[in-house]
Amino acid sequence: MAGEEEAQLSPVLARSDHISFVEGNTLYVWGGCRCVDGKETFFPSDEILLYDMESGIWSQRHVGGEVPPVLSQACGAYLQGVLYIFGGCVHNAYTNQMYCVDLSHGEYSWREVTGTLGATPSPRIRHSCWVYRNRLIYFGGYGCKTLSQINNSKTFLLDETSWAIGSDVFQFWGWNNEVHMFEPASATWTKPQTQGQGPDPRSSHASATLGQKGYICGGLETQTIDIHCLDLTTWMWTKIDHHATHLPRGRTLHTLTAISDHKLFLFGGLSTNGEVLSDGWEFDTVTKEWRERDHVHKDKPRGRRGSAT
Repeated sequence: MAGEEEAQLSPVLARSDHISFVEGNTLYVWGGCRCVDGKETFFPSDEILLYDMESGIWSQRHVGGEVPPVLSQACGAYLQGVLYIFGGCVHNAYTNQMYCVDLSHGEYSWREVTGTLGATPSPRIRHSCWVYRNRLIYFGGYGCKTLSQINNSKTFLLDETSWAIGSDVFQFWGWNNEVHMFEPASATWTKPQTQGQGPDPRSSHASATLGQKGYICGGLETQTIDIHCLDLTTWMWTKIDHHATHLPRGRTLHTLTAISDHKLFLFGGLSTNGEVLSDGWEFDTVTKEWRERDHVHKDKPRGRRGSAT
């Protein structure tokens, strides 16, 4: 997939709050930020990093077209060779714009996704996405709504209120537990009617897909972590009861990754008391048990938050 605008990199600057995914033997990384002299500096949105996992070589590709603004806390998803970016923060303003780039051919070009059908979700940050049956299914996040967009307190937890005096438009800020689905083939947004005991509104949680089920965990100020499952065919929520006393600590900004057809791996994050974590846990979706995993190698990762898997 190398092209004329590909350049090898060494070393690659450390970053957090980025988006990554694997296709074949290549790891792709987009966006993120790093701290320079105590100030956050964001990486440009017109470039993407590629890491060849066989050779260990990093390279960088320029991405032209309808380049998205420099975003933070956006949500990325990879489907059928295309990277989709939805939501995020632009210059302290939240957005609900979507951009995509086809990475399946040699020339990369951003395209803003416009002219969609259905109701686009309200602007938000720190949400998550499941990919299932050629659909992008988004959950949760923190963002703003107008009064007419707030249905009830079970789906939107109010944080603060602001208003524009000139236009008398009230903005309500808070967390949600909404589920929205986007179908790229028809460019259509829908809001499935979920059932069962859904999670509390949250952001900065982690999610993963296993078979026909989407899992989310964390994102709340609780002592131990919670985990919920959504059947992506019936839209039935299930809160999973833990069958153990030794559980992961409550956290945000962690990762959750499917590692087999019935196991998930949780790593790192920020604890409820502000500690940056480096622990790893395995969750068995059949036995409903958590198991802490030791890192036997000397190069154990340091504590981190806002990492990507």
